[in-house]
Formats: sequence, C-alpha cells, structure tokens
Amino acid sequence: MSRADTAGAFQLGERTVKRMGYGAMQLAGPQVFGPPKDPAAAIAVLREAVAAGVNHIDTADFYGPHVTNRLIREALHPYAEDLVIVTKVGAVRGADASWNPAHSPAELTRAVHDNLRNLGLDALDVVNLRAWGNLHAPADDDIEEQFSTLAELQRQGLIRHLGLSNVTASQVKQAQGIAKVVCVQNHYNLTHRDDGQLIAELGKQGIAYVPFFPLGGFTPLQSQTLSSVAARLGASPLCVALAWLLQRAPNMLLIPGTSSVAHLRENLSASELKIPAQMLAELDGLVD
Repeated sequence: MSRADTAGAFQLGERTVKRMGYGAMQLAGPQVFGPPKDPAAAIAVLREAVAAGVNHIDTADFYGPHVTNRLIREALHPYAEDLVIVTKVGAVRGADASWNPAHSPAELTRAVHDNLRNLGLDALDVVNLRAWGNLHAPADDDIEEQFSTLAELQRQGLIRHLGLSNVTASQVKQAQGIAKVVCVQNHYNLTHRDDGQLIAELGKQGIAYVPFFPLGGFTPLQSQTLSSVAARLGASPLCVALAWLLQRAPNMLLIPGTSSVAHLRENLSASELKIPAQMLAELDGLVD
C-alpha cells in the first residue's frame, strides 16, 4: 500500500476536503445518548474545528438521537461554502440507548428527512448507508433495497452523494451496481486492519476511505510500541496513531471525535506530524 503525505486533501464527491476532519459522535451524552452535559462546550468545539480549517464533519441523526445535528446547526449554520457534512442512516436508538437497525424504505426516507430538518439543509452533501452487523465484523447482507432507496432520494435531489458504512467489499460492489459510491466508512486503526486490501482498491478508484474508531473507539488504543514511538517523536500516542493513518494511504480521510477544544487541537496537529520510515515500520509491525 502506498504512503501519502500527512497533509493535503482528497476528493469527496465533487468537493475537495482536507484529510483531517471531525466526527461529531462524542458531542452527545454518555453512550452517544441524550444531550451533552455542557452544550456550550460542544458548540465551542464545532466552531473551533471550522475556524482551524476543518471542512469535513461526520455526523448522524441517530447520535443522541437528533442531538449532534441540532448542535451542528446551532453552531455553524449558515454553513461555510466549503464545508461538507456527511451523515449516516440505517439505525435508530431505543429508549434504553440501544442501537437498532432501521433499513426499511420508509425508515430510511424518514431518516433522510430528519437529517435535512435538523441540519437545516435542502440537500445532504453525503449520506452513508450504515449496514448492520458487528462493528468488528460487518455482516455480508444484501443491501440492494436499502441502497436503491437512497439512490431514489438522490434522484429526487435530497442527497448529492452516496456512501457506505460498516460494509464488506462485496457490499461495496453491489452498491456500485446501483449508484456511484464516493466514500466507505469502516472500522480501521493501528491495531484493527482488516480492510487493507479494500482501502487499496478504493484508492485506485478515487474513493475516500474514512476509518471510524481511528483511536480505538470506546477503548483507546494502547501499545508499548506506540508509546515508545510517540515518546521519541515528542508527541502523544493518539496523535501518532492518527498520523500513521494519514501516512497509510492517500485516500484516507480522518474524522476523530472529541468534546474538548484542547483534544481537538491535539488531534488536528497530527496532520503536521511526519513519522520517519523506521518508526513507521515499527508501527506497521504491530499487526502481521
């Protein structure tokens, strides 16, 4: 797999976005459910991200639910011309904070309209179909009906571009037989690398790959090798983990999330960190 410059940009639909973006999931309450403890702090993080040059924000109306999209609207609307907001559909939240599939045509259509309303948009930049299955092992289910539903909403002008989340390579091919796919968002990080071949194939097609849980998710990445490399570079381990992803492939777009302005700035600094070849080899060796 080819290496990429840590800085730079990549195509996402018809727009060019910086490779370091922002994921809004952590702006909701505990377990991504309910409102944040400090809404003003959440709004400050969003505004700081855009002020720092971020022009790719990832969200979903089932975060909260409805919480992160409404915060994004309050903080950033009217939106900057170059800002791309990517959302997901295919899930709903139970009253007990459970995550449940919502894949019928009616549910997907309702989700698109919820996103439009809560974000204050006439058309969504990118909508990812969030396929079901374990986050660590996507289910290879048929997605023709679901993706066709989104393709029809795209034809109606409610969606500009379509993507996929939590999918297998065969599901990507199935979706591409229905409509153009501009991004794939799957679980991938320094220690979870099942998608190496898929990332390379998408790169050949000019399709963005967006790793979720780039820092390990709810259990942050921990590795003696990572800590050692970070100490020698004078950077935090999580910053090094993000920089490693940016150097992994040119079509990699990052969306690390945080509810802290200080942590946001640390994450963004990863785009300026260049990991030398020898240290990259050490990190690469964490997974055979």
